[in-house]
Amino acid sequence: MELRQLEYFAAVAGEKSFTRAARRLHVVQSAVSAGITALERDLGVLLLERTAQRVRLTEAGAAFLPEAHAVLDSAAIAREVVSELSHGVHGSVRVGMMADLGLMDMPGLARDFRARYPGVELQLRDTGGSASMLRALSSYETDVAFVGSAGPLPSQYSARELVRVPQVLALPEDHWLADRPNAGITELAGEPFIDLPAGSAMRTIADDVFAAHGQQRTIAAQVGGIDAIAAFVIAGVGVAILPPYAIARYPKLRAVRIREHDFRWSLNAVMLRRRRLTAASAALLELADGHLTDQPGVQQMT
Repeated sequence: MELRQLEYFAAVAGEKSFTRAARRLHVVQSAVSAGITALERDLGVLLLERTAQRVRLTEAGAAFLPEAHAVLDSAAIAREVVSELSHGVHGSVRVGMMADLGLMDMPGLARDFRARYPGVELQLRDTGGSASMLRALSSYETDVAFVGSAGPLPSQYSARELVRVPQVLALPEDHWLADRPNAGITELAGEPFIDLPAGSAMRTIADDVFAAHGQQRTIAAQVGGIDAIAAFVIAGVGVAILPPYAIARYPKLRAVRIREHDFRWSLNAVMLRRRRLTAASAALLELADGHLTDQPGVQQMT
């Protein structure tokens, strides 16, 4: 069993394609195929099921993939330890994020990190909602992620809470509730909502709270970020649950507190628990604390 074979296997498992894996690794496809065949022969099991239409993991392959990632991760850390002796912090760090939350100055973090650690390749990826970011961590596509959560994360993740974010009702300025200081959940029955895709922390907490009060929301538009939500609310397409600081950016929006709940969620720095923290990832997390933005009503935990 060779590290190169494990790298080929992990790449094909991630890409679900020999062609895309070879392209990502900058090798010919025949080398990838031969390496995985040799690995399967060595292990005495079939790791990948190959058909003309797709490539997928067998049961043995699914069980073996986390172990392959762990070996590759350990090898990468060993290389970094040696490299740091002569080159300082080295290697790479891949970061999952949501670009428009407004809770962290990501451009400033990227600028300062690259200036301080020029030997580290920094990759920032807007991977969508919290659920997709956790999947990217589990599949070793990212090393660390800034993930929103409406409660404790699953035990396979290690999380450090950065901020706590309350939310209120966002309304267009001509809405019948816009001049009220607060509103009840039952008063919102039948209102169309604008929200993020299912799996995001903001969407999850809103769904859970309304369901607990016997209300099922109608989602009139499912969009990709806070700015898009605000635009739809301003246009009168629906209402939304948003942080007060986000509503304050738009003069044509009104913020109304919901009496029964504050819809609080947390932003966390998250890693896969089984992975060791590299020097590059540790450096990024240490620097990130200084790039949290000071937003009204948001409680910083660091």
